[in-house]
Amino acid sequence: MATKRMTPGFSDQVMGLVKSLRTDAPDCVASGVVDMSTGMLLSYETVDNHPPEVLDLLAGATLDLFQGRTVVMIEDVFKERRGMQSDNHFFQEILVNSDNLTHLFVRMNEQQDVVAVVVCRKSVNVGMLFAQVRRVVREYQL
Repeated sequence: MATKRMTPGFSDQVMGLVKSLRTDAPDCVASGVVDMSTGMLLSYETVDNHPPEVLDLLAGATLDLFQGRTVVMIEDVFKERRGMQSDNHFFQEILVNSDNLTHLFVRMNEQQDVVAVVVCRKSVNVGMLFAQVRRVVREYQL
């Protein structure tokens, strides 16, 4: 008798994505998933304790990076000039370096409003970071 495999639900997929990013991204100290349509941090893992207000602000900061007012205006101008009628966004990946850390933000391919966030030590090999995160994101078609 064949057993039926259950497809994991969205929240299980999100938690799996966060765990895979945390373990597979080189020098990773934190990973998370942000839903920009709701402004919520859906899930995260970190090696450090962070104040809740910082975690709450992460979703808003991610939204500003990808879909802030000025970013949307730039996208609209280019879409108009190119005669495009798409809802897709131009910014797909953003790398931010701070004093001690490297932050990589990557839109999910299927769900444009869902962004994976990976935070690594500044010493990370950026090429390996992109390669590993892209591989993991491809595996999790949210």
